[in-house]
Amino acid sequence: MKFEDLLLEIDGFGKFQILILFILCLPRMNLPMHFLLHNFLAATPSHHCAIPHQEAFVNLTTEEVLLISIPREPDGTFKSCEMFSQPQFHLLLNSSLQPENNSIIQQCQHGWVYDHSQFTSTISTQWDLVCEQRGLNQATATFFFIGVTMGAVVFGYLSDRFGRKAMLLLALVCAVIFGMLSAASVSYSMLAITRTLTGVALSGVSLIVLPLGMEWVDVEHRTFSGILTSMFWSIGNMLLAAVAYLVREWRWLLVAVTGPCLLSIVCLWWVPESARWLIANGKVKRARRHLLRCARMNGRKDFAVSPEALEKMILWSKMLQDLFIHLSCRTPVLRKISLCSGTLWFGVAFSYYGMSMNLTGFGLNMYLSQFVFGFIEIPAKMIMYVLVNRVGRRQSQAWALILTGLCIGANIVIPKRKILFLAIMGKGFSEAAFTTAFLYTCELYPTVLRQNGMGYSSFMARLGGALAPLVFLLDEVWTSLPEVTYCGVAVCCGLVAFLLPETLHVRLPEVSSILPSTWSLLREAGNIPLRRP
Repeated sequence: MKFEDLLLEIDGFGKFQILILFILCLPRMNLPMHFLLHNFLAATPSHHCAIPHQEAFVNLTTEEVLLISIPREPDGTFKSCEMFSQPQFHLLLNSSLQPENNSIIQQCQHGWVYDHSQFTSTISTQWDLVCEQRGLNQATATFFFIGVTMGAVVFGYLSDRFGRKAMLLLALVCAVIFGMLSAASVSYSMLAITRTLTGVALSGVSLIVLPLGMEWVDVEHRTFSGILTSMFWSIGNMLLAAVAYLVREWRWLLVAVTGPCLLSIVCLWWVPESARWLIANGKVKRARRHLLRCARMNGRKDFAVSPEALEKMILWSKMLQDLFIHLSCRTPVLRKISLCSGTLWFGVAFSYYGMSMNLTGFGLNMYLSQFVFGFIEIPAKMIMYVLVNRVGRRQSQAWALILTGLCIGANIVIPKRKILFLAIMGKGFSEAAFTTAFLYTCELYPTVLRQNGMGYSSFMARLGGALAPLVFLLDEVWTSLPEVTYCGVAVCCGLVAFLLPETLHVRLPEVSSILPSTWSLLREAGNIPLRRP
């Protein structure tokens, strides 16, 4: 008997599964509030060099002081990072004149003055992360995603070793601790370290939530469950816009987005450990108890499973686990899956965060852009729910990512008035690619390697997420270079998806579908009677 057969007997999508999925949606909804927090945490308001007071300025207005102290851009706005070494009083007579001698222009010497009409404070204004320090501002997001990258490796191993639920609880507790420490940071270095550690913790949440729910759901409802769970990411996206609009001070904003983790910790009490994991690790009594509880809640009171039947599953899993891990990189099928899925995830995350962290480039205020970008994800997920079941996972995954790249690339040549439409379409495609990637990857790896496979894929995704913010710095080389980079990576990685196998209407892989040669080896062992599933 296989685990899917047990799920059919206890109802693979009843009240029990629905309760688990909705509880796990709470931490899922909280994730984008941290993953996209950089948009507001490190926002840079308009600013100019601070001008020291002089006696000659007594009778001048603030506008006149700026006029004689700060050079202008070609569009007439004051430059953000430069000032005159000496006041240019002749500009009071004719403001259109600009000094021809650049030697009188220097970098800001006395700090900066910021426009606080939109933000009370951000980390940019707190530690002057502008002009020459602009790179440190962008690096804050990179530090966070470096932590997420490390967390994918750490929690991928730990959740397979010690269980999904226990490690999810540990990840949530750590997220609360390091999130609050981030809000209390007294220096940029402390913020960078605590945000990195917060990323490690939240990576565990992101990595475990989906498989923990999916491993309780039958094949028929697997797609629906994945789409439903991802819907709450989009809701969290929209909630971030509302929270950031209401909380304009960066420290309290961190507290506001970290607090919901406490509710997730409390609700996790009602979530059982994955029965798949329990069986694979020889914990028969706990697995049987959870299966019977599931059957009762789903109205299957006549369900019964003997410990002997579960012990056969354990024997089967133990025989396969070491063999799978030993052969996973030596077997062409799994080697190909690993290389292609890693490349795919890098491209998905790189393009998604590249678009999500560019809220000011589309003509709307950043709060409305954040809300619209979150809202468009919902119809994108609904469309993907239909497509992945009609045209398959592979085609849906590949074309969603390719179209994301094309939308980004089109921004270079399309008139400004149409950029917003393209940006919204591109954001929808990028979310469709992300949603499909979660579902697709879960279906590509066998049970004993699934969490390791998700950990590896998440590692590659977070690597893409870590590099995405830094690409914006390339605009100093060529204004359109960031868009060209995002476009090229998305299209190339989308093409790689065509190399992966289709998983539509296929059982979650456990044995022979991934390593057919392994089947022959086990049959030759002759220790137990084996029947191909």
